[in-house]
Amino acid sequence: MRVVITGAAGFIGSHLTERCLALGWDVVAIDSLTTYYSPAAKVRNAHAFHAHHRCTYLEQDLLDLDLPTVFRGANVIFHLAAQAGVRASWGQSFDVYTQLNVTVLQRVLEAARQTDALSRFVFVSSSSVYGDAQALPTTEDQILRPVSPYGATKALGEHLCYLYYRNYGLPAVMLRYFSVYGPRQRPDMAFYRAIEAALHGREFVLYGDGLQTRDFTFVEDAVEGTIRAADGGVPGQAYNIGGGSQISMLDVLKFVGAELPDLVIRHEATQQGDARDTSADVGLAHSHFGYEPSWDVERGLLEQMKWHRAR
Repeated sequence: MRVVITGAAGFIGSHLTERCLALGWDVVAIDSLTTYYSPAAKVRNAHAFHAHHRCTYLEQDLLDLDLPTVFRGANVIFHLAAQAGVRASWGQSFDVYTQLNVTVLQRVLEAARQTDALSRFVFVSSSSVYGDAQALPTTEDQILRPVSPYGATKALGEHLCYLYYRNYGLPAVMLRYFSVYGPRQRPDMAFYRAIEAALHGREFVLYGDGLQTRDFTFVEDAVEGTIRAADGGVPGQAYNIGGGSQISMLDVLKFVGAELPDLVIRHEATQQGDARDTSADVGLAHSHFGYEPSWDVERGLLEQMKWHRAR
């Protein structure tokens, strides 16, 4: 099996790359080390695989690569490369989001449709495409109404994947991740910020009243769902990849505080673009490729705290 992973040095991408290598697959891992957060963190993420004998690591911008040549012989392309972050996607920075989340994707899709050996193109989307969902748990057939520019670029990305499936037969599968956490999490994300604040005697800023809820998904579950989708996902279909439980931020912080008593919380106003509640119905992913999350939030948080302490 030969696979290509874009965004391979990122939080989820690095875990996915390691898992693919552990399965005995040949991997082309690509990352441009964008500066949304410290490139040094991504360099550390890539350390475990960049010299692996079955890994070709390309530290390059996707727009600078000869993508048809890079993709030649690939059985699966996992496209994780993107500009992340809901709150940073407003204003003039939106140009970056359209470039990295839309233009880059379109170029990748153009190259992917020329790849004869391709059995799946797996596009990593986000629960942000739902915005304030009409119903909880949320099923994939609900209308997409993102409430942030980031979510809008991900929704457009899904539509691009579908039109390449519809017009060219590209075997595209879209995955809507719900609030992924765990070791190597991005430093702008809530769990990372809370744990680091508690460990280093700083305040943790909580946006809103803390009663907002999320379907938190441990990174190993997200990777498992992604691997399974590459085998059993139906081309043209989007799937929720969630953690299986809906929990408020206050309950999360109560658990973190019990483990790390120095946690100090300061409330600030709710930020533009933040959905109030998220909850994934993963029945379709379970039915089509056997996805079932296995990590509860407390167990996953303990694993993430262990990683922070080790750093």
